[in-house]
This record gives sequence, structure tokens and C-alpha cells, in this order.
Amino acid sequence: MNNIKIKQIGLTESHLVVGLFNQYRIFYNQFSDIGMAKAFIDERLQHNESIIFLAIDEDTEKPVGFTQLYPKFSSAKLSKNWILNDLYVDEVYRKQGIGEKLIKTAMEFSKTTGATFIQLETAVDNYTAQQLYENIGFEKQGNDEEFFLYKMALNS
Repeated sequence: MNNIKIKQIGLTESHLVVGLFNQYRIFYNQFSDIGMAKAFIDERLQHNESIIFLAIDEDTEKPVGFTQLYPKFSSAKLSKNWILNDLYVDEVYRKQGIGEKLIKTAMEFSKTTGATFIQLETAVDNYTAQQLYENIGFEKQGNDEEFFLYKMALNS
């Protein structure tokens, strides 16, 4: 595996993730638009509406993957939890453990915020992602016609 570093990025580094975010959207059959992708990412970061972790190949300084978390609040449990909404690894860098490293970084971050769980969804035909999530310990909660819902309890 290449020398991969995971780091949280802020607004001043948003340009590093925009290309990957655009590719992620294309993967989910959305149209390519770098300008809109940048505006969306910038707005999320500017308003503290998401947390983005970026995987960088330290040998080439190339961004190769990312995950984006959105907060989810529970009034009943008086807690803040996280939705791992986006996970994407550049096709050339897949099958090297980068996705797992990004997810585990997101899990550790979530624990530090006092979250009791982290959840995500993936397409019902994304078998590779399903296997990854289940190997890490996420449990399938249910599905609709297009997506499976997964959830993992966090021991703070």
C-alpha cells in the first residue's frame, strides 16, 4: 500500500476534495459539474455542516479518497451522532485499505464527539461497499428499493 495519510480538511483546503467529490457523484449517476461540486463542499464547510476526511498519497501528494460526515441529532437521547454520507476512493487506489482507514478515522472522530452511533447507506448493488461495512462491524438495518441502511453503535 502506498504511504497514505488521512487528515481532516477545512474550507481553505476544499479544493483538494472537489475532484473526488465530483467523481463520487458520477459514480451515483449524477452529472459532472466541478463548479457546483466546489460550491456545495464550500457551503458545507463554511457553515460547519459537515466534516471531511481526506486520504492523501504522501509520495505524490495526490488526494485519493475522502469521506464526509453529517451530524444527526437525537432529542430523546440528547445526543449528536453522525451520518457517514459519502465515501469514495479513486479507482486506481481501491483494494488497498484506504476506504477502511477513512471509515475508522470517521469512527474515532465520532467517538470523540460523544456520538453513540454512526450510520450510512449504500446502493443495494454496491456489493464491495456492503462487504467492507459488514467486515468493519456495521449492521444492516433495512433497505428501500435503492439503498441499504447500516448502523454501528460506538462505545465511547
